[in-house]
Amino acid sequence: MKKIFLSLIVAFSTLSCVQAQKTSFDKEALNDVMWTTQQKDITFAEILKKYESKTVVIDVWASWCSDCIKGMPKVKELQKNNPDVVFLFISMDKTFENWIVGAEKHELFGEHYMVKDGMKGVFGQSIDLDWIPRYMIVDPNGKIALYKAVEADDAKIAETLKKLKQKNKR
Repeated sequence: MKKIFLSLIVAFSTLSCVQAQKTSFDKEALNDVMWTTQQKDITFAEILKKYESKTVVIDVWASWCSDCIKGMPKVKELQKNNPDVVFLFISMDKTFENWIVGAEKHELFGEHYMVKDGMKGVFGQSIDLDWIPRYMIVDPNGKIALYKAVEADDAKIAETLKKLKQKNKR
């Protein structure tokens, strides 16, 4: 019985690690239609295309999320330390108005988009969203370099940005 239980734990851990290592967005995520700050439709694929050949930090957040707000000073520090990186804020707010007011109130500088169907919608499900804030990094080739971090000061974010910066200097 112990061996079966141990085997299940190992299998579950392995599957969890595999899932955490996604390197590309699935078709559902890419085709998901979001809003611009002008309330115009844009697909996630179109958003990513705008930032081709750039390193992109994606911050999935919402104005009602206290953990997101607590992390904002750390995000601003990341921006200051990485001026060559695009910061893409994807809001999970419930209304367009709350999103716009929240982004202005917290002085979020970067590119802004909002999902239309919330955390449990198409985009949220396709990136395995289970908590916000959520940070992801996309490399200049459009590959996901960091799939999941939930703290803006997570060492994985700084390490990934440093590696990408070194790689791009070559």
